Amino acid sequence: MLAGVVLSALTILTWTGQWFSLTIDGSAATQSHLSAAGDVAAPALVTLALAGLALVGALAIAGPMIRYVLGAVQALLGVTIVLSAVSALRDPVAASASLITEATGVSGAGPIAALVRSVSVTAWPAITIVVGALVVILGLFLLFTGRFWPVSSRKYQAVRLERQAVGENPAADWDSLSNGTDPTTDVPGAAETDRAGTTDPTSDDSTSR
Repeated sequence: MLAGVVLSALTILTWTGQWFSLTIDGSAATQSHLSAAGDVAAPALVTLALAGLALVGALAIAGPMIRYVLGAVQALLGVTIVLSAVSALRDPVAASASLITEATGVSGAGPIAALVRSVSVTAWPAITIVVGALVVILGLFLLFTGRFWPVSSRKYQAVRLERQAVGENPAADWDSLSNGTDPTTDVPGAAETDRAGTTDPTSDDSTSR
């Protein structure tokens, strides 16, 4: 579970890093150099990281069968992280389109591409791909080893309610009496005891005679 937390934190870190540095036509904007961070190039990363943290919390109380499902979800999160980074690398200009539009007021794939003079790529997209691959490996690890983990604590299991015997909870017995219910009526042997204690007054007389 610690590995899941670390990888989710690394995913958030890649989301904050600078991915691309773009040089655009100076006549179309007030600045000719723009820096696109991960929140622009791959905005879904933070959502995927938070989903990974939630999955770690679910693993703490999950049973063996649920761990298989969570392992598959973990692997899917890793694949999505990798695809987000690869998609941004394939077309850095398109990935930075919102930033360019904000700086220049120009929209549309063609006009935006015409404004870009050069693009330099940092190491953050590659780091994101590595992190995504590790998340996939962690998901596969969960799939193959989840059934060997110890079971969750009993405090997370269903609560079994059992009726207390008379005398074990005086407060509950008193409440029963206040409500007009005799708590001793359901005690095994109570009825037999009452019958045994009740004698026929004529039986002694007939015996003595």
